[in-house]
Amino acid sequence: MSYRPYTERRYRNTHSADGLQSFRVVVKQTDLLVKADRELASETENSVITCRKLIEEYIDRFPSFLYTLVPFPNDRFAPQVVRDMIEAGRQAGVGPMAAVAGAIAEWVGQDILRYSRQVIVENGGDVFIKTDGPLNVGIFAGASPLSNKVGIAIDPKGAPIAVCTSSGTVGHSLSMGKADGVTIISRSASLADAAATAVGNLISGKGTMDQGLEFAQSIKGVIGVVIIVGGRLALKGDFELVQIKGLGLDKK
Repeated sequence: MSYRPYTERRYRNTHSADGLQSFRVVVKQTDLLVKADRELASETENSVITCRKLIEEYIDRFPSFLYTLVPFPNDRFAPQVVRDMIEAGRQAGVGPMAAVAGAIAEWVGQDILRYSRQVIVENGGDVFIKTDGPLNVGIFAGASPLSNKVGIAIDPKGAPIAVCTSSGTVGHSLSMGKADGVTIISRSASLADAAATAVGNLISGKGTMDQGLEFAQSIKGVIGVVIIVGGRLALKGDFELVQIKGLGLDKK
């Protein structure tokens, strides 16, 4: 994964009236904002360390896993988190590292569900959600006038769901497009992350937004997509777009 020197995370300003405890965990490049029924920083840190070790050891064995921009060959002997990344990249037509932030968010989120009934894990704009009730997830789209003004209404109904955003104008992740924000909704955070990257790569301007929508809907497992370029927004899928009163995660 390529990194740019961008560290500001204004999209993390969140409402605290949701009944969940918020805490931050940082391990190397992984910087998580977590919400859970109680403070689980130590458990989360251990989970991140374990997850990163699985990915890093696989990269040590297969260095091309880190750099390839095309789907990586299936490996049934790889750790589950690595297999998730490979499969997500295959479905979206991108390299496995396009799914790394979402994969870590999901792996850690599923792990700490052992200690908390409800969990939200945000990793660089990729959010794994497992809550009992509905909430709104704001979309951060850099300098766009729509940034943090609109969001997606999520009702997980007790099942995990993911909302992942990629940007060609802001952030540290590699994107070949010019979208201020491409947001994908899926039950898989790995797939949502990879798909957001793949769709974002297609967006060279407002004239390519429809192409991005159609491509997103062609990826099996994508529930919905939002594309923001400047002041223009395009969307498709089975979800509700909402106006965000505050920033970030807003419990209904």
